[in-house]
Amino acid sequence: MKPCPVCSRPGARPLYEGIVQCPHCTHAWADLNPTDKQLEKIYEKKYFFGEEYVDYLRDRAVLERNFRSRLGVLDRFLDPSRHQNLLEIGSAYGFFLAMVQSRFKKVLGFEISRDGAAYARRSGLPVLRKDFLKHHLQGYPVDVACLWDTVEHLRDPRKFLAKLSRSMKPGALVTLTTGDLSSWNARFRGEKWRLIHPPTHLHYFTRESLRTMFELNGFEVIYMKHCGFWRSLDNAAYISLVLRSNRKKWYDLFRRSFLSRGQLYLNMFDILHVIARRR
Repeated sequence: MKPCPVCSRPGARPLYEGIVQCPHCTHAWADLNPTDKQLEKIYEKKYFFGEEYVDYLRDRAVLERNFRSRLGVLDRFLDPSRHQNLLEIGSAYGFFLAMVQSRFKKVLGFEISRDGAAYARRSGLPVLRKDFLKHHLQGYPVDVACLWDTVEHLRDPRKFLAKLSRSMKPGALVTLTTGDLSSWNARFRGEKWRLIHPPTHLHYFTRESLRTMFELNGFEVIYMKHCGFWRSLDNAAYISLVLRSNRKKWYDLFRRSFLSRGQLYLNMFDILHVIARRR
């Protein structure tokens, strides 16, 4: 069994089928080691149109609503004279970068999806389809880094945070959202918790393991709270009726109704919004 990808200590124990957990920092991860090509295949166009989402582009308004909420929290910690260059890892189709582009001197995104990165570039956004860990950031000081619902997808999140740390000056910020394995909902649902689905989600953080990962890489956590999220009723129905129940006819009927255009706010107190400052 490989050592913990967060604290590097040995002794991982089985948690659920295919999931192991570190007894020291409480981090859990899928007992998998996907290759670059395997990861790229997961995030092909179908991931955004038919697998994880019914239609990512059609959900733009609700996705932007979530981004505005997260940005509202981040704004409380931003110093416009200090935080001028923003980097996003996991930019998808570039909706967040488009929203904040005018607020920063420079923005830059990294995205594994070929279709997502291409769409963002056609929209005039600087989104690279390159390996962030191998890309040289000369000439691009990172003042703010965002990983919205991304860190759990990374093969080795600690390496991403270590590189960000090396690229940042004291006072720079990293902000992310991810599931909370230590939440009441996650513990109650156990292996049926909705966010446990490898190989897309490879890592399952707790409050403790997130603090450990940040502290080991030179950051101080300055904000950590559960956050809610908006979801389109269309996508919620697709997940429930098609992906989980194989009732496509029911979904087709729902999609033709006025309800499919609605949005729903949920806070299940199992998603953490974290902001950390470079020491």
